Amino acid sequence: MTATVSIGGVSKQYGRVRALSDVSFDLAPGRLCALVGHNGAGKTTLIKLMLGLIRANHGTVRVLGEDPAAGEFTARRLVGYLPENVAFNAALTGREVLGFYARLKRIARAEAWPLLEQVGLTHAADRRVGTYSKGMRQRLGLAQALLGAPRVLLLDEPTTGLDPALRQTFYEILNALRDRGTTVLISSHALHELENRAEHVLIMNRGVLAARGTLAELRQLSRLPIRAVLELVPGGGTPPGWLAGAAAEGPHRHLLLVADDARKMELLRLAAADPRVSNIEITAPTLDELYAHFLRAQEATAQGRTRDEATQGAGVREAAVREAA
Repeated sequence: MTATVSIGGVSKQYGRVRALSDVSFDLAPGRLCALVGHNGAGKTTLIKLMLGLIRANHGTVRVLGEDPAAGEFTARRLVGYLPENVAFNAALTGREVLGFYARLKRIARAEAWPLLEQVGLTHAADRRVGTYSKGMRQRLGLAQALLGAPRVLLLDEPTTGLDPALRQTFYEILNALRDRGTTVLISSHALHELENRAEHVLIMNRGVLAARGTLAELRQLSRLPIRAVLELVPGGGTPPGWLAGAAAEGPHRHLLLVADDARKMELLRLAAADPRVSNIEITAPTLDELYAHFLRAQEATAQGRTRDEATQGAGVREAAVREAA
């Protein structure tokens, strides 16, 4: 499957600040991807590179097979973008704003109007944007990002200001786009929202790609334990021997940390066959836990590398002193 976005060995510096260091990944069509990391991790820099707003110091960036920073980025109209903080002319109506962006993308304005209904703004289409709430401006921003049925959709903190019902509608729209083959990349701090929605995750830390993969792949790589909480029937007698080592979470609740899926399945078979077990809850490591784990691992690797470089540097200096003496 041909990648719609390909980042190869990309590094970017702003003066002495290294925003990105040797970052590589591909994004496939028909996939919803999450780009996560603290402020300053390099997420916005990556999005700017994909939009062609800046150039990399090293490496290659390709979007729909083209360099987005080249003078002739013919695929630009097939890329949609929603910034974290949308800003529109407050004196224009929602319909006028969307019509303006439709002209920029060379799309008939009549083709843009259904998007107002799709994002729930039909009732306010002819009101001035200055009267819109933050959530309404965010929905208008999403509508402009969807103009022209983009093949690549880049979203920076897209659910800011949306209530829970609108968030659900928002993800339903993204799922429909994904099913039609669009590559959707969401940069967000709301990891709990992406938990069961993102099919691929990119974890950034201080300009370095700390980890990437599906949730299943990241769980396997992390080797974080699976939580299993078993409830026993009250008055059911002595707890089963296979619960030895479990931590008590109440008079009839016991917690086991399971190493992997094979052990989880074995535990489920034992629990299903034991009449003393009334219920079992299985919780895999969450995206929040995976994120924290890979950040700690990357920080530890970076600190180890720094210590090694410092030791090597000290050795070189000592050798130079001995030679001079």
